[in-house]
Amino acid sequence: MEGTKMHSTESVVAVGIAEAARRLGLSTRTIAKLIARRELPSRKVGRRRIIPVVALEAFARVQK
Repeated sequence: MEGTKMHSTESVVAVGIAEAARRLGLSTRTIAKLIARRELPSRKVGRRRIIPVVALEAFARVQK
């Protein structure tokens, strides 16, 4: 996740809005709109909003 170093045996299961935008090639505002319209699942953790990586992959597959 953003700002966190991970060991090679660990895999990222969820990312923040900025990383989700980077991975999909979209703006953070577009990601926020997709979340608001419930087109992209997310979860609130404290003050952060995280998106499961599998949801990003599914979204990318459907959009092609």
